[in-house]
Amino acid sequence: MSPPQGAAGRLVVCPTPIGNLEDVTLRVLRALREADLVACEDTRRTRTLLDRHAIRARLVSFHEHNEDARAAELVERMRGGSVVALVADAGTPLVADPGFALLAAALRAAIAVEVLPGPSAVLTALVASGLPADRWRFVGFLPRARAALLAIVLGARETLVAFESPRRLAATLELLAEHDPARALAVCRELTKLHEDVRRGSAEELARHFAAQPARGEIVLVIGAAEPAPADELARAQAVRALEAVIAAGARPRAAATALAKLTGFGANELYRGLTRKGG
Repeated sequence: MSPPQGAAGRLVVCPTPIGNLEDVTLRVLRALREADLVACEDTRRTRTLLDRHAIRARLVSFHEHNEDARAAELVERMRGGSVVALVADAGTPLVADPGFALLAAALRAAIAVEVLPGPSAVLTALVASGLPADRWRFVGFLPRARAALLAIVLGARETLVAFESPRRLAATLELLAEHDPARALAVCRELTKLHEDVRRGSAEELARHFAAQPARGEIVLVIGAAEPAPADELARAQAVRALEAVIAAGARPRAAATALAKLTGFGANELYRGLTRKGG
């Protein structure tokens, strides 16, 4: 429920379309109409959205190069009763976009913050990928260094969602194919736009495709969870058997699982679940 008319100054976080301008919500449009100021990354891009919906609003630039100084200015305006709407160029502000400095400053100043739901390239890609969405993690832009990238991806036990540059996509896929060729992936390109393309397959298949046909546009890469290595499965089974033996000797199950977790490197809950699954 929106704050009543005449309420004290506040910050309204407003997601904007990631491609198709029709994806803006009615609540966001109302917030933009009622705001005293709209803080945006690129005033020209935001003006295009506002003009499409006949909204007249005062825009102020808010980007990675001025967000600290601008945040202080905007907090003072909100303290004086102004309503500030925060938008990114596309999608939900703060998700790999500027905005955290303003949000944090507003909260420190006890200014009301209202976050509206709306478009997100992260969630759109996750669902479109066809990969499991019960456990997933957003990792922002993938690191440039090979070792850092592999450290994030190779052992991941959940679906990963990442932004990637079209210039680097082929090299990233080649690296993944080199280390885990069967890894399930989805390359989501130009989501919600006219030339949207979601290509699913193994790392090896997609590396081959994009080596031959370089990608263009904005890309979200979705990476399936790593398959447990056989050695890991064997070690886990041995740890569960050790847990059974310790419990049979009289130890409490939870305490024993915690102790064995420290010795084996597996999680206590992981070992305990293995015990209960085995017991039916």
